[in-house]
Amino acid sequence: MIKAGIIGATGYAGAELVRLLTHHREVELIWYGSRSYCNEKFGEIYRNLFEIVEDVCMDDNLEELAEKADVIFTATPQGYLASVLHDEILSKTKIIDLSADYRIKDVAVYEKWYGISHKSPQYIEEAVYGLCEINREDVKMTRLVANPGCYTTCSILSAYPLVKEGIIDPSTLIIDAKSGTSGAGRGAKTQNLYCEVNENIKAYGVTNHRHTPEIEEQLGLAAGREIVINFTPHLVPMNRGILVTAYASAVKRADGSLPSEKEIRAVYDAYYGKETFVRVLPEGIYPETRWVEGSNYVDLNVKIDERTGRIIMMGALDNLVKGAAGQAVQNMNLMFGFSETEGLQMAPLFP
Repeated sequence: MIKAGIIGATGYAGAELVRLLTHHREVELIWYGSRSYCNEKFGEIYRNLFEIVEDVCMDDNLEELAEKADVIFTATPQGYLASVLHDEILSKTKIIDLSADYRIKDVAVYEKWYGISHKSPQYIEEAVYGLCEINREDVKMTRLVANPGCYTTCSILSAYPLVKEGIIDPSTLIIDAKSGTSGAGRGAKTQNLYCEVNENIKAYGVTNHRHTPEIEEQLGLAAGREIVINFTPHLVPMNRGILVTAYASAVKRADGSLPSEKEIRAVYDAYYGKETFVRVLPEGIYPETRWVEGSNYVDLNVKIDERTGRIIMMGALDNLVKGAAGQAVQNMNLMFGFSETEGLQMAPLFP
């Protein structure tokens, strides 16, 4: 049994961490950090956990928490952890950060896209990008995990096998992604009000969304070279979910022919066939957000358009689970040698 604490426990991702860890057999949750709700009972803020979680929210004192917890989850805004992290904290506890502070290896890229100065770039190199299906062995050995974002997790997992195997030209990659409103967080914002979101769908962050360099970096590592993509996110009127549809030109074989759909599907089966949380759907069945809601699963499929020579890659996940809290728990399980699926075995919710 290990002791865990959360800084930022009353945001959507933090609350999802509480929900998952409450039923984790190897974890005692000892700290519900929330500057906004300090001294209030967590079960009265999130009444789905009424009489399940009786604890009171505390402050965000990372140094004090490091003395008590084996692992700390930081579900905080960009820049928070980078501004407070130091060697003494990391010598006492492990950290799983749900922000982007340590995801991007080039500090200049981080500062450009996020518009803030990085306060502790000395930890960027050692931080492991916590996409478990790709970096599993590195996660097991680290003390600092950079937990990937929701758009990035779905986008990378959807395209990774074909980029890695050189089956698509990653410089032609276009990613169209859609998210439920919980991805914008719990803060009050006019553009996220019911009347603004309901009966509407809109693109945002066109050409400049902050997840773009994260996707480029990780797929660039797979390709073995720098790549530039088009990534366009959209906001849709639902609570949870990410749906990605990505397009790229297939690389023709020496004889000028295209890879067959059977060959492409075999690649996905080879990469993900043994993965518990990645489900490659049968041919002709395409990912839907409703079939992954509330779960740590990612549903994927792929199809080749022989008329255009492009391959269409599709993925769906729950942005608060596999796209945030569930992935963080999966990383924790790897870091402490638990079963990777512990606390995450729940089936998707429907309806």
